[in-house]
Amino acid sequence: MSFVLRMIRGPAMESRRTLTSKSKVYVVGVGMTKFEKPGRREDFDYPDMSKECVEKALTDANVAYSDVQQACVGYVYGDSTCGQRALYPLGMTGIPIYNVNNNCATGSSALYLAYQLISGGVADCVLALGFEKMQKGSLSSVYADRANPIQKHVETMMMSRDLEASPMAAQLFGNAGREHMDKYGTKQEHFAKIAWKNHKHSVNNPNSQFQDEYTLDQIQSAPTVHSPLTKLQCCPTSDGGAAAILASEKFVRERGLEHRAVEILGMSMATDTASTFEEKSCIKAVGFDMSSNAAKSLFSETGVSPKDVQVVELHDCFSANELITYEALGLCEVGKAGEFIDRGDNTYGGKYVVNPSGGLISKGHPLGATGLAQCLELTSQVRGEAGPRQVEGARIGLQHNLGLGGACVVALYKKADLKQAKL
Repeated sequence: MSFVLRMIRGPAMESRRTLTSKSKVYVVGVGMTKFEKPGRREDFDYPDMSKECVEKALTDANVAYSDVQQACVGYVYGDSTCGQRALYPLGMTGIPIYNVNNNCATGSSALYLAYQLISGGVADCVLALGFEKMQKGSLSSVYADRANPIQKHVETMMMSRDLEASPMAAQLFGNAGREHMDKYGTKQEHFAKIAWKNHKHSVNNPNSQFQDEYTLDQIQSAPTVHSPLTKLQCCPTSDGGAAAILASEKFVRERGLEHRAVEILGMSMATDTASTFEEKSCIKAVGFDMSSNAAKSLFSETGVSPKDVQVVELHDCFSANELITYEALGLCEVGKAGEFIDRGDNTYGGKYVVNPSGGLISKGHPLGATGLAQCLELTSQVRGEAGPRQVEGARIGLQHNLGLGGACVVALYKKADLKQAKL
């Protein structure tokens, strides 16, 4: 009964819980496939992706699948119980398996559910898995005979912008970029600089769908998708999977995993508030307040502030969303993202390194896997194991994963210091 109450109390009651009432949660293992262009890789159905990335995560954690007590599996495109189909080949252990769908925030939503199972004392070892097998081309609605979840978001956009022929997601985020330009004087070059940075970062990520570096001129002169966004400023559809093994402190100590455990200092999820629709703002329609509210809740709960963070993985589905998210997360002041970019405060040598993995724009965006790939990158960074992508002095990492409709999940990661701690 206590577990049921924890699960149904909702964000208002959750926000009243103190940090001391939660058990600590650690990432002990991570794994992912290379993200691929849909259909490029043969024998790459979602059970194959799952087997590959889960086995990597188990090896990284030095645990067996039989140690996993529950599993949370995220995917957007698939029939019911794909999670069971994906995990049964790894072991018919009879554990609870939860299937999660929260649009582009699906992977982090599965991670958040796993986090809650550990922090609430329900389980000691939980697997979070995300995968996607996608169609080629721009995202579109699957069902035409029922209400579309983002219908009101589109209607809000149309209160200030005309509907155009470009892909709907590109219009929503591109129009948020246009609004930022109108309000704060942001230039098209600022959006292009974000894509230039992320493509440059991806060169050092062997799991990235694209590993090509471009000049700023190439970014700007690429075919326009929805101004100010060119093709090289938009994330591709992708096939791929990623996984993380979460554990309690008790499990970490019993298995001797202290030396590589990464503590999730906190996680927060937010959904749309009335401002999404009432302010007739394209920036608000694509989740600015969700991101801001989730980040404020997270920083308040953990006692960490943006200035304590060195490395960030955020949801750059389009360069425009990365730009407005700098402000939503408190990395810079509202309206100052252009200056933030011009100073180089979003890359190596600046105040933060944002999307060292290459981000969604270059690494790819298999919807169910993205949030868990972000977890892998930040875990690797604070462990000091990111190779040529390593951010110098990375102690705390910030994750941001957003889905229209909507949901936003944020998290903070820090290398665990368990040497002197006692159970």
